[in-house]
Amino acid sequence: MSLGSSLYSARKKSGLSQENVAEKLGVSRQTISKWETGETLPDIRQSKGLAQLYHMTLDELIEYDFDEAQAQQMIDSVSEKAQEKINWNKVWSKKYPVLATYQEKVKVSDYAPALEEMMTRLSVEYGYNRTDSLLVLKDILARVWKGQV
Repeated sequence: MSLGSSLYSARKKSGLSQENVAEKLGVSRQTISKWETGETLPDIRQSKGLAQLYHMTLDELIEYDFDEAQAQQMIDSVSEKAQEKINWNKVWSKKYPVLATYQEKVKVSDYAPALEEMMTRLSVEYGYNRTDSLLVLKDILARVWKGQV
């Protein structure tokens, strides 16, 4: 992601307008717009001021993860009822095509009993409901995949 996009996202997350930021930094609103569109870049002092204004470190501002912020905003804006209507496998298959085709090769029923047993164990030992047990298993798999276990 570009620095301009990072600046825009951080400003939006902070709930500030371009005018607010410009006033606090002593620059014009057009300057803020140019920074956010990547037409120009803030100097190091201005960047530090932006980071302080957005309650971030300079490193965080430069590497601000718009995708994460955007995803969180989208999740927060969609009701549980609406989420239930979404075919998440189809949505994620656009990014990860294996999700659309693995069922043709993998015999899911071979894995289901072991997964069901793990979910039950999480429920009994920790009191998690079925959804929470699934989410915990997903997180454990991700940690194993990343080598964090």
